[in-house]
Amino acid sequence: MSAILTGIIPVAPTIFHDDESLDLDGQRRVVDFLVDSKVDALCILANYSEQFSLEDDERRRVIDATLEQAAGRVPVMVTTSHYSARVAARRTREAAEAGARLAMLMPPFFGATMSVGEDLVLDYFATVAEQSAIDIMVQDAPLSTTPLSVALLARLATEIPQVKYVKVEVPRAAAKIRALRTIAGADLPGVFDGEEGVTLIPDLHAGAIGTMASCTIPDVLGEVVRRFGSGDIDGATRAWNAVLPLIHFENRQCGLQAAKALLKEGGVIASDRVRAPLAPLPASTRAELLALADRARASVLGWAR
Repeated sequence: MSAILTGIIPVAPTIFHDDESLDLDGQRRVVDFLVDSKVDALCILANYSEQFSLEDDERRRVIDATLEQAAGRVPVMVTTSHYSARVAARRTREAAEAGARLAMLMPPFFGATMSVGEDLVLDYFATVAEQSAIDIMVQDAPLSTTPLSVALLARLATEIPQVKYVKVEVPRAAAKIRALRTIAGADLPGVFDGEEGVTLIPDLHAGAIGTMASCTIPDVLGEVVRRFGSGDIDGATRAWNAVLPLIHFENRQCGLQAAKALLKEGGVIASDRVRAPLAPLPASTRAELLALADRARASVLGWAR
């Protein structure tokens, strides 16, 4: 079994040209930026990667380009969520065959009304696990209408050995993380938070071992987790507080467009295009984001210069 990952696992955006076609050269440059940022792994094809706007063939091309560019320098996580257990299992198997270290999936849901009961959630993840040997992260996100109780997450980890990770990004994340650490214990060692790290310090106090944020400040958040883990709680808290205005603005005012805007501003990518019907950031929002990033001395702004 692979060692449990800790630290920072940023979500890499899917890079497009201005005409919304894939920019795989830009995708590769994002990988290099993240490796230079000393990330512990990277994640592709997540919601923040606009996975919902990609065709299956485009998914495969992004996976291949990312794994080829990573070249074993960092582990790669592939998001393989789909309502269909059959499709999710195939996606996970293909990701494993391509070289992914682990897969992340939300529980099955569709729209605002189609959710799935607990036993069917268990069956879903069991089906995925049967077709691949890689570890699985369950994504506990507010986007899903299928609830994941602490008891269900603990049951998934107990009954499906490949479920070793969970990403908790729901309101009151710290309380849920603390309960998971108590109830699931060693069966679920890889507890991460999300939401750009906006509640990272409370979540680390609760027992999280890492964070899944965007590409905005991966080096800083990685250092926060490492300092906290080494016992330098005050230093970790100071480092987090210093960038919290930027994190909060990204989380509450920008969304997934923020990382692309900063990657473009720093010359990592040529276009910050998002696929319609998503829209670019308003000029005023973008200006505020850049000012906060400059104030935080975000390395993304200088990496390519």
